[in-house]
Amino acid sequence: MTGLARWCIRRKNMVLLSWIAMLVALGGVVGVAGSAFSDSSRLPASDSTTAYNLLAGAGSDAAKVTTGTIVWHTGSGSALSPAASSRIAPMLAHVAKVEGVKDVISPFTAAGAKQVSADSRTAYATVVFTSDSHEAAAQKLAQAAATGQLDVQVGGAAFTKIQPGGISEIVGILAALMILILVFRSVWAAVLPIITGVAGVGVSILAVSLLSHVIMLPSVAPELGALIGLGVGIDYALFIVNRYRKALRQGAGVPSAITTAMNTSGRAVLFAGGTVIVALLGLVILNVGFLTGLGIAGAVTVFLTVMAAVTLLPALLAKMGRRVLRKSERAAAGALALAGAGAAADAVPGRRGVWARWGRLVERRPVVSGVLAVAVLATLAAPALAMRLGAADASSAPAGTSARSFYDTMADAFGKGFDAQLLLVAKTPDSQARAAWTTLAKELPDLKGVAAVGTPAAVSGSSLSMLQVVPTTAAQDQATSDLVQTLRSDLVTRAEAGTDLRVYVGGTTATNIDFASALTSKLPLFLAIIAVLGFLLLTLAFRSLLVPAIGAIGNLLTIAVALGSTVALFQWGWGPSLFGIGGPGPVEYIVAILIVGVVFGLSMDYHVFLVSRMHERWAQTGDNRRAVTGGVADTGGVIITAAAIMACVFASFGISGVRTIAEFGVGLAVAVLADAFLLRMTLVPALMHLIGRRNWAIPSWLDRVLPHVSVENPGTDSPAHPAGEHRKPVAVSAP
Repeated sequence: MTGLARWCIRRKNMVLLSWIAMLVALGGVVGVAGSAFSDSSRLPASDSTTAYNLLAGAGSDAAKVTTGTIVWHTGSGSALSPAASSRIAPMLAHVAKVEGVKDVISPFTAAGAKQVSADSRTAYATVVFTSDSHEAAAQKLAQAAATGQLDVQVGGAAFTKIQPGGISEIVGILAALMILILVFRSVWAAVLPIITGVAGVGVSILAVSLLSHVIMLPSVAPELGALIGLGVGIDYALFIVNRYRKALRQGAGVPSAITTAMNTSGRAVLFAGGTVIVALLGLVILNVGFLTGLGIAGAVTVFLTVMAAVTLLPALLAKMGRRVLRKSERAAAGALALAGAGAAADAVPGRRGVWARWGRLVERRPVVSGVLAVAVLATLAAPALAMRLGAADASSAPAGTSARSFYDTMADAFGKGFDAQLLLVAKTPDSQARAAWTTLAKELPDLKGVAAVGTPAAVSGSSLSMLQVVPTTAAQDQATSDLVQTLRSDLVTRAEAGTDLRVYVGGTTATNIDFASALTSKLPLFLAIIAVLGFLLLTLAFRSLLVPAIGAIGNLLTIAVALGSTVALFQWGWGPSLFGIGGPGPVEYIVAILIVGVVFGLSMDYHVFLVSRMHERWAQTGDNRRAVTGGVADTGGVIITAAAIMACVFASFGISGVRTIAEFGVGLAVAVLADAFLLRMTLVPALMHLIGRRNWAIPSWLDRVLPHVSVENPGTDSPAHPAGEHRKPVAVSAP
């Protein structure tokens, strides 16, 4: 890092211009090429995917089109009355001419004759879109047809697009800036982490937009990337700026202080960022297309924010010099530098300050501190045992929104399951199979949970047939999942017995259920891989077995806290009204998996920053008690500040108006705060006090075979292990 730091100092103007040029160039390319995000959520090797593949292979458009619904309700009379028809029929004719609209199935025609409620006051039209369609234009035409007596709403997949408000990022950045100003008491010191984080995220969002042309990325990828990137980018820059200011106050010159900061905190940032990247790339093992894409996009975002921290930030520090200090500190720092004091090492942990007092308290009462921390963490994590993965539908949208108004209108007129339709696709190669299929279709209306059953329709030119089943419950309800399970394991199995009939249950609702089931089954494996990976990385960093074990278990506990808080707030409904995203619903399956990967990386960061300082003190003194307490005293302030900043950034996404983003952001915010204070500042030091010198023990054979990973410049040998007895311990120091 010394060479990179010096290069950035010498060529600070070139580094700054390079980042500006990168932003401009990528912005220009994205402006021309645009993005190619796709919200396709087909899952390989699932019942629902097989249904879609069969239809696509037979030339059916069912697997290629997206539908939207335009519903209208009249306060009196019929929805098909001349008065209503005079407004609605011309509107539907104009919608049919919108680019990308393949068909409009209207209740004014024979094909849509059943699209009228029993009381005739509500009716709807189905709009079939192809790719490259203009849903917004169709929506605008539909809503313009409303009058005082005629309520018109739109909904369905085509009209449900994720459109984050954009203000969440601004709120998070402003909150982070306020915390930095309060901590540093210097505007420049506070602004530099913000500039670094925003620059890294800006470049990464543009890069991810271009990446969407290469791999499948959902439309939430930029927003999720911004959430992760801002949090880690600002935090990483904070650690480096904090170490730089410390070196200046100790009398180092500007170049020397930058080099010191980069050779300590910069190395730790590279290691910490690497763990987050590895965790995100771990999503590839789930073998789910869009999750793989999200993992890669997130890894690209973190990589670019780390690059901003280790290249752009040193150049900015070289530009700012001592202006990152308070005015009262600048003169003293300059005098020390002129006197040639240099950057003195702080060999003994300070005995003042709130975190020094907290460290001594935990040292005196490790059992009580540890038990209390575990009790609170377990309480926060307990709801995770009741987690149900799925996809929230419009029934959980906030009251007063267009999505909720659409749902209420349709549900009142056509039942809660109107938007949860299941698509049954049957292979009927012979007369026996066709007879069994006909029998099955006749049995479906009597099945509990079925509101309506369509007429089997043959797919032209094939031996396929399909029909629609409308549940009595909403798509997100557990009862709908139970209905799908009953269809597949009971009715379909019995119908297929002794015949060549093969029936597959598909549709958007079934696809979401398949996703939730598949990811739930893979979650334990992912957690196990995450725990083992964390243990191995920490073993390499600290050349110990117990410290990595504590860290790996702590990572799992933090993940449980994140999932538990998400369940309580969003699945049980304790929090959605606070964030303006509606009522309770299942935890979005994409959120649960991403939380596991991202929380692993973030909790590893804090463990590295804390324990590395403890390890440094251990190498200097050989006294475990002083090492642990000194580590808490040295890093407590900056870790809690970093956690507060990250929590503010993450929590600000709770007001994004997008359920997926809100769940992810709020879950991460709770996890970061719990991890920093309850786990790293309380439980970890309590356990390390109880364990004693064995914290740093490692079998000699393992010490010999493990490669030496220097996350910071190697420190002094521990008195307990003088040079020559074992390999030199690796000092992985905190900022």
